[in-house]
Amino acid sequence: MRKLIYAMNLTLDGYIAAAGDDIGWSGPRNHELFQWWLDQEQASGLSLYGRKLWEAMSSYWPTGDQQPNATPAEIEFARNWRDTPKVVFSSTIDKVDWNTRLVTGDAIAEITRLKAEDGGSMRIGGATLAGAAMRAGLIDEYTIVTHPVLVGGGTPFFTALDSWVNLNLVETRTFSGGVALTRYEARR
Repeated sequence: MRKLIYAMNLTLDGYIAAAGDDIGWSGPRNHELFQWWLDQEQASGLSLYGRKLWEAMSSYWPTGDQQPNATPAEIEFARNWRDTPKVVFSSTIDKVDWNTRLVTGDAIAEITRLKAEDGGSMRIGGATLAGAAMRAGLIDEYTIVTHPVLVGGGTPFFTALDSWVNLNLVETRTFSGGVALTRYEARR
């Protein structure tokens, strides 16, 4: 059975995007943190995206390695992003590319099926998609990368739940710039 990991950057007050889908709060590139994200992505066997996150990622990373100021880690991230199998869940997108499959039907049923397969861990991103997986009890690990900024509103990392989810702390780490990582596993 595959492990499902929900991991994103968020503000101290719990938002993955400020109002208007603004992620400018994440500030200038933190090379140490970016390398950590690259390592996480390379360890993943499958990426699951909601529409908004897919549109953001696919607008940059297919050619991210060709940008004039791309760092070695960014070049490697772009190559890994293109090569990693991806599933996009959307009823409004007609076509996907770059080693990606589109699912327009029941996301929870498909994620449940994918979890039952053999293979490496899966990473899920996008607040709406992850929220549905969270409510269905499908997420095995929560990785919270907290940036020291308050934005007062926007898209929350956590969704409203029907019941409690008890967690075990697995790891904490601090990166330069006051960015803190906290990783939890869901207790089953």
